[in-house]
Amino acid sequence: MNQATISTGPVLAVVLAALVLIAVAAAGVGRLGVSRPMVTASARAVVQLAVVSLLIAAVLRSWWSTAGFITLMVLVAAATSARRVSTLRQGWTVIIPVAAGSLTAGCVIVASGVAPWTEVTVLPIAGILIGGAMTATSLSGRRALDELHNRQGEYEAALALGFLPRDAVLEVCRPTAGQALVPALDQTRTVGLVTLPGAFVGVLLGGGSAVAAGATQLLVLVGLLAAEAIAAALTLELVASGLVRRSAQR
Repeated sequence: MNQATISTGPVLAVVLAALVLIAVAAAGVGRLGVSRPMVTASARAVVQLAVVSLLIAAVLRSWWSTAGFITLMVLVAAATSARRVSTLRQGWTVIIPVAAGSLTAGCVIVASGVAPWTEVTVLPIAGILIGGAMTATSLSGRRALDELHNRQGEYEAALALGFLPRDAVLEVCRPTAGQALVPALDQTRTVGLVTLPGAFVGVLLGGGSAVAAGATQLLVLVGLLAAEAIAAALTLELVASGLVRRSAQR
């Protein structure tokens, strides 16, 4: 076994179980109310990654299957964000920021030629960008709708002053939209000093040089900033236009 790879024996299962128990215990002590979701999320991750590990070789055999898998990732990401922001029925339009953010950044990366035009390169980059766009969409959408609910009086006052509904929503919600980018900004600011993110570690574990790992991680981080900024801005516009809303919202 390559010394740079993670052991996949019984010890790994024990370590994963221990980490889940620690997370559940910490959430329970802090009364965070997410103990059960932590267990179910971990269990789903095990099942999903097991399935993906079995399918990934077949997926990477052709561009058609790779494109189909990327499309599936976008749909799942959009459904996840829709449920986080509102409901699947009322929030389905969040597929626009998820797709637009990840597609724009991904096209720039691939079209530039800095990343090889191969299935094994495009698929993981697409997954990272889609995941980042999903997170930014969920955070910006939830924050915007929460702010609109909590400051309903200010929204109505803006309408009374002659603001159009869209402008009134933006006046109330825009200051919070940028907060959705705080995790990506902090990760980019502290990379190499506080964290060594996944792309960097992945290249090292795959036998690449430290320079190649650093270049890959830098490309991913800046790409994520672009994807998430686009997603957050478009999500705010969807909320302002009334295309994303909650049942109780007027």
